Amino acid sequence: MKRRILRIVVAMMLVTALGIVALAQIRLDALQEPSRFEIALATRAKHILIRRSSREGIPPAPTNRQASIEEGDKLFGTECGACHGLDGNKLTDAGRWMYPRAAQLASHEVQQYSDRELFWIVKNGIRLSGMPAFAKVESDEHIWNLVHYVKTLPRSTDSKSGGTPN
Repeated sequence: MKRRILRIVVAMMLVTALGIVALAQIRLDALQEPSRFEIALATRAKHILIRRSSREGIPPAPTNRQASIEEGDKLFGTECGACHGLDGNKLTDAGRWMYPRAAQLASHEVQQYSDRELFWIVKNGIRLSGMPAFAKVESDEHIWNLVHYVKTLPRSTDSKSGGTPN
């Protein structure tokens, strides 16, 4: 019995030590580019959580999609352009220098999100990133308009336009 308790204590100490070493490798400052491992881990977790979170509580989209896109175009410059750039591809200085970088909204990775997932992202924001929540400043209809507009952004052919896709 004593040996079993001793093994459990030693195992817990080992796991704790490994956890401390792993945490020591993660930097909290925003001056250094995150490691590939950190980016991959955070991106995967983000996609899983967004998919799960967007399953419920999303209001219906406006029925007139073309009118929604036109309204989204009007909102985009003031609500999204400050970080994502006016074309959704060429990030501004603010968007380029945050970690994680602001998403290139016309990228394949962002365009793969469903409309419901994009709605959830815009409405709720993404904690520990530069993406703010718009739920308290925009109506659900305006958020849908932004989502519909983002889905129409033309893909960039310039791979050096700044930023990494989310």
